[in-house]
Amino acid sequence: MGKQRAVRWSPSHRHPPRVIDSRPSLWSPLRGQIFRRLLIADVVSDMGTFMQNVGAAWLMVSLGVGPTFVALTQTASTLPFFLLALPAGAIGDIVDRRKLILYTEAWMVAVAVVLMMTTIAGLMSPWLLLSLTFALSAGDAIETPTWRALLPELVSKADLQAASALNGIEFNFARAVAPALAGALIAAAGVGAAFAVNVVSFVGVIVVIARWKRPVRRRSALPETLGGATVAALRYVRYSPSLRRVMLRAGVTMWTASALLALLPTVAHGLSDSPTVYGVLLGCFGTGAILGALTIQPACGRWSLETVAGGASVVLGAMIMVAGVLHSRIALGAIMLIAGAAWIMFISLVSALVQNLAPDWARARVLSIFLLFFQGGLAIGSALWGALAARAGIETVLVVAGVSTVATAALGSVARFPNVPIDLNPWNHWRMPAIRREVEPSPDQGPVLVTVEYHVPSHDAQRFLHAMEQYGRVRRRDGAYRWGIFRDLERTDLFLEMFEVTSWAEHLRQHERFTRGDRALEEQIRGYAENEPIVRHLIDAQSEQST
Repeated sequence: MGKQRAVRWSPSHRHPPRVIDSRPSLWSPLRGQIFRRLLIADVVSDMGTFMQNVGAAWLMVSLGVGPTFVALTQTASTLPFFLLALPAGAIGDIVDRRKLILYTEAWMVAVAVVLMMTTIAGLMSPWLLLSLTFALSAGDAIETPTWRALLPELVSKADLQAASALNGIEFNFARAVAPALAGALIAAAGVGAAFAVNVVSFVGVIVVIARWKRPVRRRSALPETLGGATVAALRYVRYSPSLRRVMLRAGVTMWTASALLALLPTVAHGLSDSPTVYGVLLGCFGTGAILGALTIQPACGRWSLETVAGGASVVLGAMIMVAGVLHSRIALGAIMLIAGAAWIMFISLVSALVQNLAPDWARARVLSIFLLFFQGGLAIGSALWGALAARAGIETVLVVAGVSTVATAALGSVARFPNVPIDLNPWNHWRMPAIRREVEPSPDQGPVLVTVEYHVPSHDAQRFLHAMEQYGRVRRRDGAYRWGIFRDLERTDLFLEMFEVTSWAEHLRQHERFTRGDRALEEQIRGYAENEPIVRHLIDAQSEQST
């Protein structure tokens, strides 16, 4: 979003007016004590994570395995996000988020201790390293959707965008600093020392979350089950074309671009036997990411979102191609700097889009599906490029991956990024039926059939039906598993909309999921009808008898 400015000036004024920027400061979220403490703890925790990643990749190279196993290290760290994304998002919207974070942090500490001890004892093998890397990342995969969904509880809505930016800067600062530190530490004290630092890095987050007195939030009277919440998330994304386009683009781009980080340990090992070189290259990548994060807003203020995101993927692809040709440390460091900037610009834009396109009630779940596409692309791509590199050579694979990444910009012609903000605030205005006490349904009773009767003049019939096709997508998105629009054969001006939901509880949730962004479509449909539509609610008679 561009800056909001208020300016009053006429040519008769001697001096131009002072521009007033009403947007909150980047640093304003730091006024919140919990957010400030968590941000500091996150820096330490992320630095430990990056040091662990460097140590794992370098340890795999040191074990004398080929590029396939080296690339599988990144697969092991990203595959859990692909496998656990859906249940993780549903869990994050159902259980106490504070307790879930504490449990996952405890799990990751336990795995990190085992990883450290087996390495120091000299018991590490390639498959054991992959298994422990997978287990460590599994805890992160369960925690991540909940962690992101927790952010609106820590800062005000006005500061949410600035808080997200600070998180991005923190993460990439850790990415820039930690790899170089890891390389120096590994060279001086061994990989086990880097793993030990990772163990200690969890302490800060655990202490801050444990001491946080999270406000008691009133739960819905109709809590969702794990299966129902997962189905609701899949249904929401399926019937949200904008979300599908963003996730498709993100998954494909990460699949092609994953070759750079997956094969970087092998490229660095070919330049030097010292892990310091690998750490410095990752540091250059992180530094570039920080610079890229600082240029996102000016770039989006000048060009469209599609232009910036597409341009970032083109630059990233070009850098991957050049990385396959050059064999100089200095030149490769410069390439990683530019690649890091392009990488973070693309990721930040698509991540922000997903959050802006997801409503509050499903944000953790939608983010988990996004992680499925995003991390799934990284995991599958890393394994694929690693296997190809073992046969065709690293240089050839990097060139092919770079060309493929550049080509993803062409997806903008068929899956263009939305550039218009959508109002996802709830708009629960539907009238509830006056239910008689003797037939009042229980929450799990169903299915429920809802009918809406419209009287539409013949000259508006086609426009009405076209709008109803879009309305049917909204009904399905918010809970209907079956929808249809029917025309009366005797009274051609009479149309009957019918949709079914699984239970009475799900229909009540459907009322809460309608947004202000859908208001224009509903008003358009109401404008075609001559009278106020007649709504009826019907419950399955057999389920009524069984209760």
